[in-house]
Amino acid sequence: QVQLVESGGGLVQAGGSLELSCTASGGVFSNNSIAKWYHQGPGEERELVASVGAKGDTNYADSVKERFTISRDDAKNSVLLRINHLKPEDAGLYLCNADVVVWEGTSSATYLDEWGQGTRVTVSS
Repeated sequence: QVQLVESGGGLVQAGGSLELSCTASGGVFSNNSIAKWYHQGPGEERELVASVGAKGDTNYADSVKERFTISRDDAKNSVLLRINHLKPEDAGLYLCNADVVVWEGTSSATYLDEWGQGTRVTVSS
């Protein structure tokens, strides 16, 4: 079964740091598409905050530049999101979105647009 599993959320004091992890279970992150992290604040719509391509090329929402760092760790089959200098508005659910490839021998199948359940970040002031 293909799954994206996020972890690393929790309660952090404002100004602190956190590293979130998204691990692909049952497959590997596709090398032909980008992996993304979304943030959904309380009562808000889901917002794309960071993305990373197979070659490590990154993009960030203007609101999180300089504080968020996304990276891929292919050895651990994970996509990481480091958040520095946490602000109260960073609180919410962080979700991972990516295409996942499942190999069976020499054949592969791509599961498009997979989502994890999210990991929740709470920021105390």
